[in-house]
Amino acid sequence: MTNTLTTMKLLSLPLFALICSACFAGDRPNILFCMADDWGWPHAGAYGDAEIKTPNFDRIAREGALFHHAYVSSPSCTPSRNSLITGKYHWELGPGANLWSTLPVEHESFVHLLRDSGYVTGRNHAKTWGPGKIDSWVEHHGDHPATTAYKTLEQFLDETDAKEEPFFFWLATGDPHRGYQRDIGIKNGIDPDKVHLYPHFPDADVVRRDVADYYFEVQRWDRLVGSALAELEKQGLLENTIVIMTGDNGMPFPRAKGNLYDAGVREPFAVRWGQSIQPGREIKDFISFVDIAPTLLELTGAPVPIDMSGRSFAPLLRAKKSGRLDPDGRPDIVFGRERHVPAQESPNMGGYPSRAVRTKDFLYIRNYQPELWPAGTGDTEQTNVPGQWYADCDAGPSKDYIFENRFKDEAHRRAFDLCFAQRPADELYDLSKDPGQIHNLAGHSEYQDVLTQMQRLLQVRLTQLNDPRATDPDFTGFDQYPYYGQGGGGLKAEK
Repeated sequence: MTNTLTTMKLLSLPLFALICSACFAGDRPNILFCMADDWGWPHAGAYGDAEIKTPNFDRIAREGALFHHAYVSSPSCTPSRNSLITGKYHWELGPGANLWSTLPVEHESFVHLLRDSGYVTGRNHAKTWGPGKIDSWVEHHGDHPATTAYKTLEQFLDETDAKEEPFFFWLATGDPHRGYQRDIGIKNGIDPDKVHLYPHFPDADVVRRDVADYYFEVQRWDRLVGSALAELEKQGLLENTIVIMTGDNGMPFPRAKGNLYDAGVREPFAVRWGQSIQPGREIKDFISFVDIAPTLLELTGAPVPIDMSGRSFAPLLRAKKSGRLDPDGRPDIVFGRERHVPAQESPNMGGYPSRAVRTKDFLYIRNYQPELWPAGTGDTEQTNVPGQWYADCDAGPSKDYIFENRFKDEAHRRAFDLCFAQRPADELYDLSKDPGQIHNLAGHSEYQDVLTQMQRLLQVRLTQLNDPRATDPDFTGFDQYPYYGQGGGGLKAEK
């Protein structure tokens, strides 16, 4: 097992901070980190969605801070979670940039760093890291990246020293990942006519019912978090516990999960911490999932590795006001994707490499290989896995409906093109006029200055953040790594 607290890899906090955390260990906050699987923004009551019932997320936001601009590094489970765990962008993690991959042994887990600093750590049995193969990393580091699994938070509290020592617990779930029980949403009182539809969806009953089923699983996830909050209250531990509730990428629907639009990369995010956070605040600064690790390490007095790319947003939590709080903070946010699944035409086992930069006013996306398919090929005779089609998009009624009705009328054709057709190398969206990001302005003459500025900004950010595509846009390294899954998310539509 490696010693994670090495002088070469850690940037110590000021001496007085370390002394204080050592002398007053009882005052160090506990952490309950709650992460859903495929839950995307803005599907929570706190964001104004009146049909979805998320009382526990809403409580965390009401009694703490609600973030409006939290973004993943990559809108795909494994790279998103790898970035969160390491505090590094997915492109810094070699094979860890892809779905169904691994985590190279040279990268540390912030959960291990918390444990090394005196925290009792644990998780439940649902997905924390992954999916992929983690054997080598576990052998090298001596434990799972999120450490020991327990059946419930209650078991963790009863069977460890978590009631006496500061603790970290990762509460995970498989909700609202597909598949869904058909019409479970309607059966539980969710009105399909009132669900939120992104503008790239056709306004059809089958799509609305599908979203209602997704809402049901979000609500079930919210209840799980509620049970954990109740347990902490029962044990008298809630007020000194940092509670974070979020998801790992956008909803598992077309043009959402696996895509660089808000539907894919923007996450619900709320933080509660007793009286240490001014309640009811709404924060509009940009934060990235790579920031979570350094933030929690700072707040707990644990040393922060110098090779973490994220920056702590602890000052935002300590602030007293709402709005955009740090004038010297991030004016923009970057994210990207590599291979989700090997969904291109066989024998191409690569992904659909893209990067994006988002400001308050604009979203710019660069698609490095526009000749490829953003959701994978729809030609079932050319797929890498039999039966797969548009395999970067999870199978479901909405996907089938959009495909089967693509020739119905102009609205349906446009929905199909937005979700599955080839995309140009450059995409530019004016967010003040087009918050749904469906009208590409990259080819419009009046936006050429903006396009040039955003292209330059993306290049600067990727260079600063050591993205190999900054110096080699045609970089193929990510495509060479093994894919450990059995296929994609897209089964051929039933006829």
